Amino acid sequence: MAGKEPTGEAIAQLKARGYADKYRADGRPVYLLGVEFSADVRNIVGWDWVAVG
Repeated sequence: MAGKEPTGEAIAQLKARGYADKYRADGRPVYLLGVEFSADVRNIVGWDWVAVG
């Protein structure tokens, strides 16, 4: 994540790696929270969340 604008890459990575899969079975809501950092501005450039279960 080197840019100054969010790309949505954090949520895509969480979905691709299946991090939430083991938590879906117990019936509680599951949310993915992605935070994108920039090496250029040395700060958070974006964040997003998605309900997945």
